[in-house]
Amino acid sequence: MKMEQYIRAIAGAFIIITLILSRVHSPYWLLFTAFVGVNLFQSAFTKFCPMENILEKMFKIPR
Repeated sequence: MKMEQYIRAIAGAFIIITLILSRVHSPYWLLFTAFVGVNLFQSAFTKFCPMENILEKMFKIPR
């Protein structure tokens, strides 16, 4: 898979997990969901994504 596919999969998983956690545990998990959404939005314009840097350093995934 390419980097963009990993980013989309991780973001989707974070959103689904935090939505479930907000129903089961605490509604404050929706703040993390909002953080993921804002990060995706800003990365569309700035081409900067912190998750890309993390994946590159941890798993040596090429862009």
